[in-house]
Amino acid sequence: MRQRPLPGTTGSVRPMTLLGEPVLHSPCAEVTDFGPELDRLIEDMFATMYAAQGVGLAANQIGTGLRVFVYDCPDDEDVRHVGHVVNPRLAEADGDEFRGPEGCLSLPGLEAGTVRFDRAVVEGVTSDGAPVRVEGTGFFARCLQHECDHLDGTVYADRVTGLRARRLRRAIAKAPWGGTRA
Repeated sequence: MRQRPLPGTTGSVRPMTLLGEPVLHSPCAEVTDFGPELDRLIEDMFATMYAAQGVGLAANQIGTGLRVFVYDCPDDEDVRHVGHVVNPRLAEADGDEFRGPEGCLSLPGLEAGTVRFDRAVVEGVTSDGAPVRVEGTGFFARCLQHECDHLDGTVYADRVTGLRARRLRRAIAKAPWGGTRA
């Protein structure tokens, strides 16, 4: 039996969409075409995420306004979770809330303490339309919530408040990619 290649090994690395681009700040459309173009998108998303050394990537982060994200993320017990979700919805987010450092490939080089729940459940389908339910705790729960936010047009910087928000806005303005985008 022939093994499937690892995700991303046949994909192309696409340019990253940065904070301020309209596609990052608008809700993404539901996927309705489950064909080879979707498979190529997912493969390219994995390749792009790995090239950028990320743990998750939403389609709008590479300029495609569709409800898809990929992940390769450990939880707090160092269990590795790898997969993708098409048309995801955050079905549950509960448990304790923690403020932890959060970064984003669309805000390169920056991070800020962001409050997230310690447990999250995402429901959706795979690229072939099969139902999927992904449950995460700890860091992986943070990743799931972060990627679902992206698909709703929200970046983690939108969740940061108070002094952390002011510091992050200043850092964005000083970033070589930031300027007037924020």
